[in-house]
Amino acid sequence: MAKFYCLRPALLLLLLLLVARTQSRGRFEPKILMPTEEVKSNEQENTIGTRWAVLIAGSSGYGNYRHQADVCHAYQILRKGGLKEENIVVMMYDDIANHPLNPRLGTLINHPDGEDVYAGVPKADVCHAYQILRKGGLKEENIVVMMYDDIANHPLNPRLGTLINHPDGEDVYAGVPKDYTGHNVTAANFYAVLLGDKEAVTGGSGKVIASKANDHIFVYYSDHGGPGVLGMPNKPYLYATDFIETLKKKHAAGTYKEMVIYVEACESGSIFEGIMPKDLNIYVTTASNAQESSYGTYCPGMNPSPPSEYITCLGDLYSVAWMEDSETHNLKKETVKQQYQTVKMRTSNYNTYSEGSHVMEYGNSSIKSEKLYLYQGFDPATVNLPSNELPVKSSPVGVVNQRDADLIFLWQMYRTSEDGSRKDEIMKELTETRRHRKQLDTSVELIGTVLFGPTTNFLKSVREPGLPLVDDWECLKSVVRVFEMHCGSLTQYGMKHMRAFANICNNGVSKELMKEASAAACGGYEARFMSHPFVVGYSA
Repeated sequence: MAKFYCLRPALLLLLLLLVARTQSRGRFEPKILMPTEEVKSNEQENTIGTRWAVLIAGSSGYGNYRHQADVCHAYQILRKGGLKEENIVVMMYDDIANHPLNPRLGTLINHPDGEDVYAGVPKADVCHAYQILRKGGLKEENIVVMMYDDIANHPLNPRLGTLINHPDGEDVYAGVPKDYTGHNVTAANFYAVLLGDKEAVTGGSGKVIASKANDHIFVYYSDHGGPGVLGMPNKPYLYATDFIETLKKKHAAGTYKEMVIYVEACESGSIFEGIMPKDLNIYVTTASNAQESSYGTYCPGMNPSPPSEYITCLGDLYSVAWMEDSETHNLKKETVKQQYQTVKMRTSNYNTYSEGSHVMEYGNSSIKSEKLYLYQGFDPATVNLPSNELPVKSSPVGVVNQRDADLIFLWQMYRTSEDGSRKDEIMKELTETRRHRKQLDTSVELIGTVLFGPTTNFLKSVREPGLPLVDDWECLKSVVRVFEMHCGSLTQYGMKHMRAFANICNNGVSKELMKEASAAACGGYEARFMSHPFVVGYSA
């Protein structure tokens, strides 16, 4: 017996390997993997399924440069991560990269010192996100990008054909696929893309998320929002109830294993608060809670400031936080939870919430323990980078309320224009924008007075956490249409009043009474510069 226990270590190791081979049913590794070595990528792909992504920039206009830069940036990250182009769907208006105001035509940057993130994006938060996913190995066919695509080539873009997402950033527009752009960026197309319904999409490339039961899906949205609603460049807007119903249908079809959703918008928590089930195998984080703004960043005059030729904000605080984190860490080591904690810290202005927002989470929290590469892919260039550490507080980064970013843009355009008729036109547009904002605020306040009396503050009341914004979502849509019929288009600014309309429904006000109140409040108003919903469409 003593001799048995004195077997040479080499013989003992051989016996252990034989046992391992038997237990693995013949799958014998040609070498022993050390703890620091990675399993072969093809074996990982077999176990995690296909990685898919949908990237949506929900706005248009050069003043909203940052949203398409965000999306293009995300695309580049996914492509570097190994996602195939056919697995990424991009939706953006695509009116920025080649806009005349773009100082670097044909490019988009998402950081003051950033590179172009527009190149290669099948048509700059969205573009930035695309670049991250591509670097992470997601295939182009597995990423869907949706953006109006009116920024890169916009006349105001100082670098035509490009988008940047950081003051020092590279172009994030190059290479971003133009799956759904311009008038094809709609809520209906987004739902069809996510469900994999090729018959239901209209226009665009026709690419959809044709996922299977073992696949992982990453969804990223960047734009303006309001209580219960997310903006789209073509109306109607995306309503929380319709989005959640689409997610339920996707889950019922059994065409994915797990899904992660990131949403950049004001009041984005309200899209999921009280109505997001926990049993759909979906994990969500949002840039803000149900009652606060999210923030733009890298804006003119702020620190850090974009290159001097840019007169618009380059990114959004929550968006650049997750993307810049993904680019500087090994996503095979970093977990979803670690990124959530990092983004929460930075977006909250290091837990001060002074010019910062509350990053929220919804859905299935067990997904947080998983590694990020399952959704964003893995960039081999990051192999020696650390997993993650909470960021150390640094110099404050300048931010602006999302709804005021367009005022910064208009003022910068006025300030940098030469004296003459063009400068006068810009001042007229700035004045009219402020006038329409005031008219919207006053109209909603007057409607509240007509319906509930002058002393009540009912329209601004907020429900307890965990409760949905409204009980009857169809009533909410109806009230919005009635308001716009009499008082003009809500615009991206007016979305903030959605809570008031929800409270009107929650108090049982009839459609007929809402019509009377709206007519009384807005009877003498003319839309003028702000087009009537007959022209631009209704928000609901």
